Amino acid sequence: MPNKLEKFAEFNTFKNCSYLPFEKTKERHPLAGTWHQAYFKNNNPIVLELGCGRGEYTVGLATKNPQKNYIGVDIKGNRIWTGAKFAIENKLNNVAFVRTRIDFIEFCFSENEIDEIWITFPDPQPQKNRTRKRLTNPLFLNRYKKFLKKDGLVHLKTDSTFFYEYTLEVLLEEKRPILFCTSDLYENNPSENTELTDIQTYYEQLFSAKGEKIKYCCFKIS
Repeated sequence: MPNKLEKFAEFNTFKNCSYLPFEKTKERHPLAGTWHQAYFKNNNPIVLELGCGRGEYTVGLATKNPQKNYIGVDIKGNRIWTGAKFAIENKLNNVAFVRTRIDFIEFCFSENEIDEIWITFPDPQPQKNRTRKRLTNPLFLNRYKKFLKKDGLVHLKTDSTFFYEYTLEVLLEEKRPILFCTSDLYENNPSENTELTDIQTYYEQLFSAKGEKIKYCCFKIS
């Protein structure tokens, strides 16, 4: 298994990976607005996973749904390496990864370019002075709105009761439509949706093994 530096080096050679430098916050990703034509070569829906980590959910969804395109986004290239390598070795041409800070996500896509968003086990940022870093903070929701199609779905999976309840409070205050929510996904899976339970990230497996309940929420931004 390559070490961290070797993964970073190999990441930069993967054709399914790209990087939006943190210091160039006013520059747009070169594929923004052209992901369908320039990368995926089709007009299939594009689904985004924010904070994808090792990419388990991105490649899992892509394997289950070849009729959709998937893009995983994370700040750590050595983590993305795992999912990107799997996608290449398994010829998953409907997968791409972007390394950047989610603070700059609006520069990676254009209006109405994304059909759906998954937020899987983000850092809950429980400290009061970290509110602006929470991925369901109103600032982030407004960023997502810039590229998510009208009526596009956002899915949240988390082990954190704090983050789950915080998200519900934000959605209610912002009057964002909540389609479904549960504090125990494995006891209350809507319509027995196998995408919600069959695919597990590293952190989901870790938290479930500790007896943590997995929370889930599906909502719209507009």
